[in-house]
Amino acid sequence: MPHTVVFTPEAEAQLVELYAYIAAEASAEIAARFTDGIVTYCERLSTFPARGNRRDDIRPGLRVTSYRKRVAIAFHVDEDRVNIIGVFYGGQDYEAALLEEE
Repeated sequence: MPHTVVFTPEAEAQLVELYAYIAAEASAEIAARFTDGIVTYCERLSTFPARGNRRDDIRPGLRVTSYRKRVAIAFHVDEDRVNIIGVFYGGQDYEAALLEEE
């Protein structure tokens, strides 16, 4: 049975910020295509949630995967949900950000 994918408010805000950044640097069309691609990629975690690397050293149960080698996606898997915790673009220090939130 597939998992439900849920974006935390923080992850949603990060996607909005990323969209705004790319739209300003390139175009709204490119920004939409890129951020929609991230969302689609995350939604695919519903069928195979054990993707990515476990990062229990940062937070118990944390997994991290990447999108197009530019975006780190941090998530946690429950019994029936994949919780997208963060979307970190272009080398942002997700480890420090996630440790601070703990």
